[in-house]
Amino acid sequence: MALTLEWSEEALEDIESIATYIEKDSPTYAKSVVSKFFEKAEILQEFSELGRKVPEFSDTTIREIFIYSYRLIYKLSKEKVLIVAIIHGKRLLENNLSHDQLK
Repeated sequence: MALTLEWSEEALEDIESIATYIEKDSPTYAKSVVSKFFEKAEILQEFSELGRKVPEFSDTTIREIFIYSYRLIYKLSKEKVLIVAIIHGKRLLENNLSHDQLK
């Protein structure tokens, strides 16, 4: 059974920021990266445990998949997959993700 897919406002803002940054060098690559974010997120509806547990958290419902050099962080529940944030792999997660976003 497919789960509901939801995007947090923060995650959508992350995508917009990433696209704006990449667009400066390559509008085509920016579109490709953004498309890949949405494509991978949709796969999580059927394969919600595809990602690994986020090592910075002890909660097994907080998971991540890697897309290029980005971490797509999501919260898993029985009914839905909530995309919480998309963060560059070199950035510290603690500085970019609040515990409130994971509730």
